[in-house]
Amino acid sequence: QVQLVESGGASVQSGGSLRLSCVASGLKHSTNCMGWFRQAPGEEREGVGTIDSAGYTRYADSVKGRFTISQDNAKNTLYLQMNSTTPDDTAMYYCAADSTVPICSLISVDYRYWGQGTQVTVSS
Repeated sequence: QVQLVESGGASVQSGGSLRLSCVASGLKHSTNCMGWFRQAPGEEREGVGTIDSAGYTRYADSVKGRFTISQDNAKNTLYLQMNSTTPDDTAMYYCAADSTVPICSLISVDYRYWGQGTQVTVSS
C-alpha cells in the first residue's frame, strides 16, 4: 500500500519561509515523478512543482524563483522549500507520486498517489 505523508505546514507572515516534507512508503519501484500541488478554498488543485528520477524540476510560473523542490532518495522524502511567501500561497499542499504520462506534468489528474495534505497559511 502506497502512503504519502506530508508535514511542515504552518502559519507564517508574508515574506516568510517554510519547508514542507513528504515521506513516501510502499512504492514498489522508483517512481518516475513526484510533485507538490496546492488547492485553495473554492479553487481547483494546481501544480506547484515536480521532479523526476534524474532530478529535473518543473515549476509553475507563480512560484518560480521562490520555491524549490528537492528529494532525498535515501530517505524516500520529497521537500518543498518555500521562500518569499505571499498570501496567494495560502492553500492545502499535497504531495503526489507516479505520473501516468511520460513527463512530470503539473496536471493533477496525471498522478496516481496522493497524500492527505498539509495546510499553509500566509498572512499579510
